[in-house]
Amino acid sequence: MEVNFANELIEHLSSTDTNPLSVPEICDFLNDYDVENVTNQLEEMVSQGLLMKTPKKQKYTVPEKLGCKAGIVLMNQKGFAFVRPSLDEKDIFIPKKYTLSAMDKDKVMVKITIPQEGDNNAEGEIISIIERNMTVVIGRYQKQKDFGFVIPLSRKITSDIFIPKKYGTFAKEGDMVECEIIKFPENDKKAEGRITKIIADKNDKDVYFKAIFEENKLSEEFPKRVLRECEKINEDDIKADGREDLRDEFTFTIDGWDAKDLDDAISISKLDDGTYKLGVHIADVSEYVRENTALDSEAFNRGTSVYLVDTVVPMLPEKLSNGVCSLHPNVDRLTLSCIMNIDKKGKVVSHNITKSIINSHARLVYTEVSDFLENGDESVLQKGEELRTFLTLSDELAQILRKRRFENGAMDFNFPESSIEMDENKNVIDIRPEERRRANKIIEEFMLIANQTVAEQFFYADIPFVYRVHEYPDVAKLKKLTPILEMFNYKLRIDDDVHPRQLQDLLDKLEGKKEEEVISTLLLRSLKKARYSELCLGHFSLSVKYYCHFTSPIRRYPDLQIHRIIKEFLDGKIDEKRAAYLDTVVRKSALQSSDMEIKADNAENMVDDLRKAQYMKKFVGEDFDAVISSITNFGIFARLDNTVEGLIRYVDMKDDIYNFDEDTLSAVGKHGGKRYTIGEKIKVKVIRTSEEFREVDFAIV
Repeated sequence: MEVNFANELIEHLSSTDTNPLSVPEICDFLNDYDVENVTNQLEEMVSQGLLMKTPKKQKYTVPEKLGCKAGIVLMNQKGFAFVRPSLDEKDIFIPKKYTLSAMDKDKVMVKITIPQEGDNNAEGEIISIIERNMTVVIGRYQKQKDFGFVIPLSRKITSDIFIPKKYGTFAKEGDMVECEIIKFPENDKKAEGRITKIIADKNDKDVYFKAIFEENKLSEEFPKRVLRECEKINEDDIKADGREDLRDEFTFTIDGWDAKDLDDAISISKLDDGTYKLGVHIADVSEYVRENTALDSEAFNRGTSVYLVDTVVPMLPEKLSNGVCSLHPNVDRLTLSCIMNIDKKGKVVSHNITKSIINSHARLVYTEVSDFLENGDESVLQKGEELRTFLTLSDELAQILRKRRFENGAMDFNFPESSIEMDENKNVIDIRPEERRRANKIIEEFMLIANQTVAEQFFYADIPFVYRVHEYPDVAKLKKLTPILEMFNYKLRIDDDVHPRQLQDLLDKLEGKKEEEVISTLLLRSLKKARYSELCLGHFSLSVKYYCHFTSPIRRYPDLQIHRIIKEFLDGKIDEKRAAYLDTVVRKSALQSSDMEIKADNAENMVDDLRKAQYMKKFVGEDFDAVISSITNFGIFARLDNTVEGLIRYVDMKDDIYNFDEDTLSAVGKHGGKRYTIGEKIKVKVIRTSEEFREVDFAIV
């Protein structure tokens, strides 16, 4: 379908002055009298949910004029659903009996039966399925005599999949399987499928991890054509030709103790005028992953490395990610360097972005650097006495940069993250809050300032680029927080605009208060999600106009993409024709990388939840101190000191019948009036865990 054809026609048919049109009328409007071609394109638009036909005269119009909307189905385990027309529109509620035979994430057409009123969702009925999304289901195989069923792991698939005998012969009772849908559900008939893969047998200790791996289409293996390209890379052929030689400059890396893909190194000194000279040196992955190669295609498709506690699904093969690209100590490595002169107030007064070669002098670990800076533990100095000066200077500059950043209005949400420790046998041995210590903050600040500096230069260079953007929030959404804030005696004055400093000021006031988590969570939900874009739209929560991801090309495709562009620009190779081509490249890169980031986050959260459920299994029957972290219409969530969150279901609360009071965000007993509020400290007992559903259940003691 021609894009111009579709856009022009939709705009015309959307006009209030335009009635539904017949094919001849549309031909007149478009001045295109190839009736067969026009009709074919119209029917394609109907199949995509862009147009509909009127019931009687079969004329074409936009769905909205017939009281309909196209959107994506979000199924609920109880059988009802919501349809999301777009990110900017409110979901449409679909009662269970009106879901047709839709499955989660299907694209459907909805007839609106009750229009949206105020904060209430519109209601509707699914009248057609435009496009099926789900073709593969992961679940347990249940074997019968002449047939079988797959019981889906996902609760959003509300019906079993029927497996005819001929399509399930090699699966055993209880196996975790992958099932391809060959017939979608229709009327009262279940979907039919065939077993395509045995993921794990029922006794496999890590069956649910493997199921998550398959469900998210993750693979640690790379296609043979990609590995063949890797084999041709000569790890010893690292030359300084055409690069600034920084091998004699003292550079070092700071990473986690178990990190292997070392993207970034730093160098630092203080000039006579008190200015800091900071070098951020990033692995030049683009030297090895060239455009339009199998390696590049695979990296583009993956978009990002995925970190699943003790398992990494890399964006690039190990020879690159842990080898020739990784900035290991005492070996020459090709890099892109952003070298900045920064004044005493944290302002970058000059900079230079250059192709370079370095030889890292030390591989440091966050904990040993933090121990030195916080406690005076000098163990890290065994790797070089020079580090005393370099680490002290780094800490000094990082604090200046951090102070300037928050003075400019940057936001910092203080949500506890989990550190999950596992042994070699896949047993979870400890879970604790992740520490953000001095060394972590040094690297955070240095990478942030490098990303800003690079983004600003290439914005003004006016060439195609991939930016990391966080758009301004919807003011109307923020204003809806006013009653909740007032309930806790806070004020947030918002007119037609909002500055991140206003929100950070609120976060500062909340620090340490019992309501900190609830208000911070609601505030975060009211903000838009950061994403990649070919447009420089600014980064709201960082309170900066220019921002990109430059510092992690081993594990993020946007970084790799802009490295190529930077090098082409430095070499003077971007002419008008090349720029026009890159316009398309950066749009595709931004969209794909944003999508893959969401999928990676989802997989990482699923595995975190699984490991937490596994860990807490041994504590069933034990009591813990907890804090109420959120309250819903089905129960109370409470978080332990180790960051594990569990659900206290109302049905398990035997002292009263509890209901959710939406106005006060609390759970209230119907008869006794007892009230539970967010931030309240309680004592809980672990009563059950589920690896299958990645859940931990508590009871109030």
